[in-house]
Order: sequence, then structure tokens, then C-alpha cells
Amino acid sequence: MPTVVYIDHEETEHVVDVPNGDNLMQAALDNGVPSILGDCGGACACATCHVFVDPAWAEKVGPPSETEAEMLEGLIDPEPTSRLCCQIFMSDELDGVKVRLPESQF
Repeated sequence: MPTVVYIDHEETEHVVDVPNGDNLMQAALDNGVPSILGDCGGACACATCHVFVDPAWAEKVGPPSETEAEMLEGLIDPEPTSRLCCQIFMSDELDGVKVRLPESQF
């Protein structure tokens, strides 16, 4: 099963097995990863699952959709690799993907 590495604000790594097709937000919630709220349940409507995709993985993860890009515009400190992890779906190609978590989702 592919894995994702969530790196929290204190640089602690949380390695989680994620079934193909599941989104990274739900995997984080199911595994108690801190700093992911997922208030909208993965509907791309709240931006409380903001992550920074490691630059080495950005191309494989791909760009945000138009709807996601609009949500990201409302963030306080977005970065070029900012994504909403409810919109990133696990695949074998993403095995080992690393995402950093912001200090806060607000």
C-alpha cells in the first residue's frame, strides 16, 4: 500500500499507509495527523486541509483545479506548492509523497 509522509509544523513525520483512490485529508483524519481539520468533509469548500506539497513531488501531484485554486487564494500565507489535501488522491505513483502542514489552518 502506498504511503504519505505528513510533516507537522514541529518537523515530526507521520507516515501513513493510504489505499489507492483515498484522499490525503481523510487519511490524515483517520490516522490522527495533527493540523488537518477537514471541516467540509472533503468538498473543497473550506481550505482547512491546507498542505504544502514537497517541491520534489509537486509535478507528480499536479496543479490544483480551478475551484481549488480559488480556495487557495483565500489563505493567509499560500506557497507555490500549496494544495488542499482533500483534492489529492493517492496512487502508486505518489507512494512516499511528502506534505508539510501549516502551523494553523486559520
